[in-house]
Amino acid sequence: MRILVVNVNTTESMTDSIGRQAAAAASPGTEIVALTPLFGADSVEGNYESYLAAIAVMETVRAYTEPFDAVIQAGYGEHGREGLQELLDVPVVDITEAGASTAMFLGHKYSVVTTLDRAVPMIEDRLKLAGLDARCASVRASGLGVLELEEDPDRAVTAIVEQAESAVTQDRAEVIVLGCGGMAGLDADIRKRTGVPVVDGVAAAVTIAESLVRLGLSTSKVRTYAPPRPKTFKNWPPR
Repeated sequence: MRILVVNVNTTESMTDSIGRQAAAAASPGTEIVALTPLFGADSVEGNYESYLAAIAVMETVRAYTEPFDAVIQAGYGEHGREGLQELLDVPVVDITEAGASTAMFLGHKYSVVTTLDRAVPMIEDRLKLAGLDARCASVRASGLGVLELEEDPDRAVTAIVEQAESAVTQDRAEVIVLGCGGMAGLDADIRKRTGVPVVDGVAAAVTIAESLVRLGLSTSKVRTYAPPRPKTFKNWPPR
């Protein structure tokens, strides 16, 4: 089984980190291919960058020439999963939905801890669109930008733990979900310091994608995610 795990930003070191976390969660015999978008921003922290990343992720997957069995979009709260589902005949898993749905097996309410406060409404909207908001106690911001997660991992863990503890004591959350692909690999430290289950969306997405492939299931094509109709595109792709 080969699973493509696509970073939403163009920072190669973050792609490597996401790939390592995905590989650690994968079963024996599953090959993880971590991809960096062909274009876009070095970090995705707002709607403009997110919409651009959605196009970049789709085009990067379209440009991949080897066979693959599933795709994971490794951006928390980002746009684009629906477009991939139209384009592909294999399962598409977004870490936002994977992390939240996994958390719902582990406790009554979950909270998401993400990066900057400006990302909170985006994540809230994506969870609502996915029907996963009813059991979300809160979405909290650590105050760190995406690239700061790599620059100072110790500071990142401290900031995330602070918000996670507040989510548990103030918002009554029972599970914490890491709300950024750049937080991949931090779950064990945060779990140890908070004492509650901590879900990493990348790892959760890998296990879900593997399960779908093994069950022989993929996206329904009868209506919402039917393949795009043939069209003439003006000046696309741009040159």
